[in-house]
Amino acid sequence: MTTRADRRTRHRAGRSGRRSEFGGYAAVAWPRLLRTAHLLTGDPAEADALTRTTLSDAYAHWRRIPGNDTDFYVRRLLVRHHLGRHVGRTLGRTLGRRVGRRPHRTGPAPQAPLARALAALPARQRVVLVLRLGEDLGRLEIAEMLGWSVGAVKSYERRGLKALGAA
Repeated sequence: MTTRADRRTRHRAGRSGRRSEFGGYAAVAWPRLLRTAHLLTGDPAEADALTRTTLSDAYAHWRRIPGNDTDFYVRRLLVRHHLGRHVGRTLGRTLGRRVGRRPHRTGPAPQAPLARALAALPARQRVVLVLRLGEDLGRLEIAEMLGWSVGAVKSYERRGLKALGAA
């Protein structure tokens, strides 16, 4: 018969193993996630914050993330956090204009031509192009990740590429 203390010890040992497993994953995934976040945000400081927030949320839900879908899940968290931040920032700019305030800018402008070109695109087009070209995901994978139809992904991709070609 197992005692309460035995169960507690096993539970703590399991948590410790999960922590080290997550630490290994985070160390390997960090550069790729940071690169993707930088392409999404166009700002190194904002990309760092976005990546940290994403990994923090992934750690909080680590036990529930299927082992074979870890990259998909974490990448989806990154993109959703970015889109959520973008909506809030856009709303803040709109409200700021209505009351006569200028939006607050953080950090220097991105230096890379690709980052500058992507920063000029609307958020959804930017997300699709970063995932499609930067992460080499298929349209179906992107659609599943974002909860959109494949047609919507194609449309955002086409518009984004057209805008980049015109720039």
